[in-house]
Amino acid sequence: MNTAPGRPFPYKLVATDLDGTLLRSDGSVSQRTRDALAAATAAGAAHIVVTGRAVNWTRHILDDLGYDGLAVCGQGAQVYHAGEHRLLTSVTLDRQLAGLALSKIEAEIGPLALAASRDGLDGDVLVGPGYRVQEGPLPVNRFEDLAELWSAPLNKVYIQHPDYDDDALAAITRQVVGSLVGVVMAGAGVVELLPLGLSKATGLSLAARRLGCKAADTIAFGDMPNDIPMFGWAEHGVAMANAHDELKAVAHEITASNDDDGIAVVLEQLLQG
Repeated sequence: MNTAPGRPFPYKLVATDLDGTLLRSDGSVSQRTRDALAAATAAGAAHIVVTGRAVNWTRHILDDLGYDGLAVCGQGAQVYHAGEHRLLTSVTLDRQLAGLALSKIEAEIGPLALAASRDGLDGDVLVGPGYRVQEGPLPVNRFEDLAELWSAPLNKVYIQHPDYDDDALAAITRQVVGSLVGVVMAGAGVVELLPLGLSKATGLSLAARRLGCKAADTIAFGDMPNDIPMFGWAEHGVAMANAHDELKAVAHEITASNDDDGIAVVLEQLLQG
């Protein structure tokens, strides 16, 4: 592609979600998207990954990309320096508050299937009975005793219900315990309880400050409702064609799907002026 810019690249920061956005359905990043991001960074922008995945589930992707900058992981809970393999900031979920929230949700709609992401650079993902995990290479540890879930600091708790779909479960949970914990729907089968007030925007603003960038300098790409706060913070939010309707409703622009190089489509246009 012709990457010679017709005018200066208009953003200092390119923020991309991973699943459903930067990553194709097979978990890879296309060469076209890699080239577009490389051209944007050569034009003076910084690329920052902003993902719901905790660091432990993100590092291998960043390493494959040759990515050595900052990444925002765990829905904003973690700011990670990929080049130094170092966790710079981390926010944990109050376990007593999370336990109270779970009891209130279950009192309303019945038993939940649970999983959780432990804090730290090598934080395990714990998966309880009945919780459906997407097949793949990401490591999980199974637990049977609920006490194990609360035995170490956590970034977030995942919930599933046998009768409610993701949107309905997120809506009910927000209604019942939204004053105690944050609630996000981050993907298929992924409804999460977070520290109240935490979002991708929280972590992105912290990381951007470290990079000397502001909201007005930022273009953001995403596909799920958990990207809504990031779109609200950034100057320009771009939803993928495969994005959830709630995100499309607040996006400034809709691009091609993650499988059709939607990020590259936008960046190439910006680079060509």
